[in-house]
Amino acid sequence: MKIPLKLVKDGKEADLLAAGWVKQTTIGEPRLSEIVENYRQLGYEVHVIEHKEESGGGCNTCFTAGAEIGQVYGDVYIRKGNGGKNAAADELF
Repeated sequence: MKIPLKLVKDGKEADLLAAGWVKQTTIGEPRLSEIVENYRQLGYEVHVIEHKEESGGGCNTCFTAGAEIGQVYGDVYIRKGNGGKNAAADELF
């Protein structure tokens, strides 16, 4: 299953963080779907937005090369959910 990516306008990341979301990773398919499913099974809410290349001093070579072959990357945000197994209660965490 391919994860649908949401587009986020500038400044919305701050809104996500203020609402309790934590950015975990930026990744493309097929691992994106696997990570989302794993977090959901652990009881987290998951929000995925399309990754925007950042201008400035950071390296974007991987993202640029991936875009040239049609790869789309997603930023994965999580927060504790209400149902399922909660990782915070797991003795391994």
